[in-house]
Amino acid sequence: MAGIYVHIPFCKKACNYCDFHFSTQLNIIPQLIDAIKKDLILNKNYLNNEKIETIYFGGGTPSLLDLNYIEQIISTIYSNFAVENNIEFTLEANPDDLNNEKIKSLKELGINRLSIGLQSFIDEELKWMNRSHTADQSIKSVTSAQNVGIENISVDLIYGSKFQTLESWKKNIYQVFNLQLPHISAYNLTIEDKTLLGKLNEKGIEPSVNDEFSMQCFNVLMNETEKANFIHYEISNFGRDGFFSKHNSNYWQGTHYLGVGPSAHSFNANSRKWNINNNNQYIRFINEEQTYSNSEILSKVDQYNEYVLTRLRTIWGVEKNYIESKFGNSFLSHFETEIQKYLFSGDCVFDGKIYFLSISGKHIADKITSDLFFTSKY
Repeated sequence: MAGIYVHIPFCKKACNYCDFHFSTQLNIIPQLIDAIKKDLILNKNYLNNEKIETIYFGGGTPSLLDLNYIEQIISTIYSNFAVENNIEFTLEANPDDLNNEKIKSLKELGINRLSIGLQSFIDEELKWMNRSHTADQSIKSVTSAQNVGIENISVDLIYGSKFQTLESWKKNIYQVFNLQLPHISAYNLTIEDKTLLGKLNEKGIEPSVNDEFSMQCFNVLMNETEKANFIHYEISNFGRDGFFSKHNSNYWQGTHYLGVGPSAHSFNANSRKWNINNNNQYIRFINEEQTYSNSEILSKVDQYNEYVLTRLRTIWGVEKNYIESKFGNSFLSHFETEIQKYLFSGDCVFDGKIYFLSISGKHIADKITSDLFFTSKY
């Protein structure tokens, strides 16, 4: 089984913290959609005829597209790939783009999962982020989707901003519970250099993120979601049973996927490729049949590091027998040597078959993973 990711690189306006690839120049949407359709056709053999079980429209803000553009892309996928009957079909959306009529139309196109970028239920914080919606619109977008019959809804939340206290962060989490939502993706605020927030921070106008406070927020999130019967199945993702993101879970478990659109990545076990992150060049290069992506063949070291990076972040963990059978004794010996200090500290746990992170280990997941990487040439 495999997945398709469609990157829609457009937003109404730039959020102050975001460094994803996007543009607010919406006038080239028609040309970009045509290029994405060509991208799909050109790469119809990339997944070696594997059946598609997930489709994910990300961005950017896919929900700002006119429905006919979404329909065109869907039609191109179904015309060129073998698609499972009961696929998970996700569309990322901003609350201000969603109303009963729009959601009903999206559902009729086959979209059965929404990932809504709420970020916060605090209006002052949303304004500071330069979000285009209010807290009230967030609530209405969720209830509208539920009224139309879409139950599989994920919402994004951000913690660690200067506006938050532990109490206000709890209120954000409780609002999600009150809305009876089955999935949360929660991210620590990061200040990236090229964003407005990064530039203001460099000038001393905006404060840096308080790491200690962020750690407390993360602890609150883990505690409260566990009490509400959410499963913490990946560092930033919490879902009720049966409502994990199948598409993203497949990423973390090594399933193959094709990414189309500017800056989109693809993976088919042996190689990885990524498209250029310039909208106009992407359109022009595809139309002129020029190369518009870079690629690399993954060495055994790359594949091992990829496995550790993606699996250790999840409840599925790193399997001892898989490392031994797939990569060999030298890799297993390296892994077991490097992880000993984290087993001793209690940051990692081994149940006899699988290594996984403890609660304390989830706070330092990146450091642990980095130490476990195999850096020698193979």
